[in-house]
Amino acid sequence: MQRSIENDANTAHSGAIRGLYQQLLASHGPQDWWPAETAFEVMLGAILTQNTGWTNVERALERLKARCALTPEAVFALDEPALADAIRPSGYYNVKARRLGAFCKALVEAGGEAELSRWPTERLREWLLAINGVGPETADDILLYAFDRPVFVVDAYTRRLFRRLGLLDGDEGYEVIRRRVEVAIGPDSQCLNDYHALVVRHAKDLCRARKPRCGQCALNTGCGSRETLSQTP
Repeated sequence: MQRSIENDANTAHSGAIRGLYQQLLASHGPQDWWPAETAFEVMLGAILTQNTGWTNVERALERLKARCALTPEAVFALDEPALADAIRPSGYYNVKARRLGAFCKALVEAGGEAELSRWPTERLREWLLAINGVGPETADDILLYAFDRPVFVVDAYTRRLFRRLGLLDGDEGYEVIRRRVEVAIGPDSQCLNDYHALVVRHAKDLCRARKPRCGQCALNTGCGSRETLSQTP
């Protein structure tokens, strides 16, 4: 009986998650993420975007490009103060310089992007998570956008939107939410890519943390939070 209830709940979640994707796609259209020229630039951006906005990451990457070629070897060859200065617009630049250095060192020692692209997804994810400063969200950003692996990125935007739409039962952990979306969507990296990008677009433009634009939201008829949110000062 308990297993039947759990299966019914999982089926309901999967249907709602797929339905949300279709609604977001109809509302915003394909997003064509990640905004970068190379897979390595995606990797750098995934680390630099921690605790900052994307505009700051773009400024940091432009400054870094002016100092060296965007290759793991060239970035690792920069001494830490020079690297920190280059990425200063991204904030927490001393911490991020250490993280970038550790990441580039690990990437070079592992044989580079070409070698890593041959690894199965779970092995590659474990390798990423073992690098200092790379948590689940950063690892999945890299897996999805740099290596085209079928994983879903769970971020603050995901939690906000899913919670307001009733797609979370409470305070589910990162891995629970990630697997729930991956099961619902299936091993489709392009769809998972677009889904995450659409969630970010919708949460930034409409389902904002403060002063959400519920009146302009195509999801408001199915949002149990709309009445409360519409009164948010």
